[in-house]
Amino acid sequence: MRARRIRSAPNEMGVSERKMPRHRNRHVGFQRVSAAALTHLPALVRRWLPDGRRQGHEWVSRNPTRDDRKPGSFKINLRNGRWADFATGVKGGDVISLAAHLFGLSQVAAARKLAAMLGISAEGRQ
Repeated sequence: MRARRIRSAPNEMGVSERKMPRHRNRHVGFQRVSAAALTHLPALVRRWLPDGRRQGHEWVSRNPTRDDRKPGSFKINLRNGRWADFATGVKGGDVISLAAHLFGLSQVAAARKLAAMLGISAEGRQ
């Protein structure tokens, strides 16, 4: 795999460039992981947001990434995985972006973590 050079500040050893893999998320099966996670979404939100409650086809909770005092502005659609924090305008379109938001991960890391949690491979077509 080719590597590209990313400029960064020199470290204590005076190294000012580091190598990173060029397409490290190329082979992640986002659609497959997202579809699998969507079928388990009600259980996932109960685990991730235990102080929330089901309201129709949505999970309503406090947003744990900010000082949210009462539930209501952070909602997850349990049918399609779309979510939003209506107080801040932050939103996402699937379970992977929800996991990335809640746990401070990249989309790739969130997809891999979800796949591991669900017992499936995160790898897609090569």
